[in-house]
Amino acid sequence: MSEQAIASKSIRAQATWRDYYEMTKPRVVMLLLLTALVGMCLATETWIDPQVLVFGMLGIGLLSSSAAVINHVVDHKIDSLMARTFNRPVAKGKVSPKRALVFAFVIGAIGFVALALFVNMLTAWLTLASLVGYAVIYTSYLKRATPQNIVIGGLAGAAPPLLGWTAVTGDIHAYALLLVLIVFTWTPPHFWALAIHREKDYAKAEIPMLPVTHGVEFTKTCVLLYTVLLCLVCALPYLVDMSGLIYLIGSSLLNAGFMYYAIKLKYKATETTAMDTFKFSIYHLMILFVVLLADHYIPL
Repeated sequence: MSEQAIASKSIRAQATWRDYYEMTKPRVVMLLLLTALVGMCLATETWIDPQVLVFGMLGIGLLSSSAAVINHVVDHKIDSLMARTFNRPVAKGKVSPKRALVFAFVIGAIGFVALALFVNMLTAWLTLASLVGYAVIYTSYLKRATPQNIVIGGLAGAAPPLLGWTAVTGDIHAYALLLVLIVFTWTPPHFWALAIHREKDYAKAEIPMLPVTHGVEFTKTCVLLYTVLLCLVCALPYLVDMSGLIYLIGSSLLNAGFMYYAIKLKYKATETTAMDTFKFSIYHLMILFVVLLADHYIPL
């Protein structure tokens, strides 16, 4: 038996369903699906059609998972150099790039067909476009080309609320774009906080993240300024009568928390502040969209 065949057999023996599940980045996808679900709910004053709900969430989830798997493949050499990612299945050699790409194609195709047949073509094409934006434009090009990678590429990750909205209505509405704007503005301070914590890893992998190219202090300033911008953007749903008092109170408290961490990161940071800011940002977005949902269904 050749060395290549032995290596291939070893990969097959080591890989489990958990490795394939891990490649889909389930926690990230669940957060994306939450924003998509809120987009669906806010698009209608009545109950969502069960077919649209089930196949919409399935299709968006599978295509998002497919994009995550492609990210694992494209970044597997970089991942092997970084402490946070060296144990990922493709980077570790548990799953070959070829098998991972086949897996990504299969789940992506199922997701697209589910949206095209049981939801609508607009949602199917927009979801596929967001996959291309994240897996190809961001991961394959922008990530390695510019320190503004996460700002430009963040649009793909901000799409799910719009996808949920179009799944229900079949068209693009200004309110849906406002939800996209919230996630788009949230992404840089969220990710740059992590990049500050992992600055040495990114430098080692020669990825031009903002802390590597412009320094940690400059990045802290950017986190603070983007957090101020996020607070302003988060006020828009109330100001345009898209949401009510529950959202105003909830979003104000969440934004105050984010501002606290951003200010602390800039002026009184400890070794854990960057990671604490990153973790809080996840709760911020998750609870913010839950509050949007509560405001939609609870009359005041």
